[in-house]
Amino acid sequence: MTQERADNIMTTVSGTAAIPPLPASAGLPGSTGRLLLVDDELALLEVWGEILRDEGWTVETAGNGAAALEILTRGSFDAILTDIDMPGLNGLQLLRAIRARDLDVPVVLMTGNPRTETAIQAVEQGALRYLVKPVGAATLIEAVREAARLHRIARLKREALAYLGGESALPGDLAGLQAAFAQALQGLWMAYQPIVRSADGHVFGYEALMRTAKRALPNPGAMFDAAERLGKVHDLGRAVRGAVAGFASRDLEGALFVNVHALELTDDQIYAAAAPLSAYADSVILEITERTSFDRVPELRSRIKTLRALGYRVAIDDLGAGYAGLTSFAALEPDVVKLDMALVRGVDLEPIKQRLVGSMTRLCRDLRILVVAEGVETATESKVLTDLGCDLLQGYLFGRPTPEDAVRQP
Repeated sequence: MTQERADNIMTTVSGTAAIPPLPASAGLPGSTGRLLLVDDELALLEVWGEILRDEGWTVETAGNGAAALEILTRGSFDAILTDIDMPGLNGLQLLRAIRARDLDVPVVLMTGNPRTETAIQAVEQGALRYLVKPVGAATLIEAVREAARLHRIARLKREALAYLGGESALPGDLAGLQAAFAQALQGLWMAYQPIVRSADGHVFGYEALMRTAKRALPNPGAMFDAAERLGKVHDLGRAVRGAVAGFASRDLEGALFVNVHALELTDDQIYAAAAPLSAYADSVILEITERTSFDRVPELRSRIKTLRALGYRVAIDDLGAGYAGLTSFAALEPDVVKLDMALVRGVDLEPIKQRLVGSMTRLCRDLRILVVAEGVETATESKVLTDLGCDLLQGYLFGRPTPEDAVRQP
């Protein structure tokens, strides 16, 4: 492991800039939310508790891991902050026990004895942050607010997924799938659909969408699913990025959104400065879907950092249709999120969708993340989405996907 990687993990947040308030959560009336603080240094618990209560949080404290687990049986929390070096059940063991009960609640680990191996374990096992004591008041408050925002996004995503329903796996026998995929890859071509600013309707950029005449694999989702089953994700990703690089060479104004499967992040070529698309990285936003898991992508944060160093920006695609996990969302640190079209279609007619979209856009605005609503087909959907705070809009209302030679600079 590199020293840079170790330094990235063992970083504390500093600074005293003003932190915007969060919307009220489900604590006591008027409370910002509920926190659980765990540490065997009781004096620290008292000081931290006082600081956070002054910020409007409802705070419960525990002097050890066992006591914390007992408290967790009685209720839920917006975030948990725990020391690592405690007698009995230490912080890492407590984290594992929490994850067995709750996949969403953010856990911030703190220690006065920082060690690289402990930091690595913390990140791998699902800790949101790793703070080194002494932790200043501003750092503590910022960490808690970030954790609570991400927790609310996690709950909204699960609610949206439950409301919209899941997807079935790719059908078909392996041999037939291999033949269909080979033919589809050979005939692959790209279409481009405009993405416009909600404020004025001007084109912000284009999404590159793969197309093929092979009926067995009729859409990008089916192609990526087939590639994953066949171990051909790198082959498909390289074909797409090469095709998009050809389009980017036309030097059109605006951003280019390019879909990336999570497993493409394990392909060394995507990080190569000499790769075809790297020359245009400053204008490219890589869309990484939440429909796929990041479990097989080691050192995700480091990989995303490398892509950003090349100039790429990152978007989370299909928000509301899948669930990548809280730590994955935090690791990606998206510049853009795209609301799944199932959440967008008919939003003008369904109050539940309006509430979900409105909550997501407000939280994303707090995190300085642009929100794209895709699948917009009617003027009334467009107006509602604009009123709900979506920054960018995409859909047939603004333009259908067209071949490369049909795209004209506005």
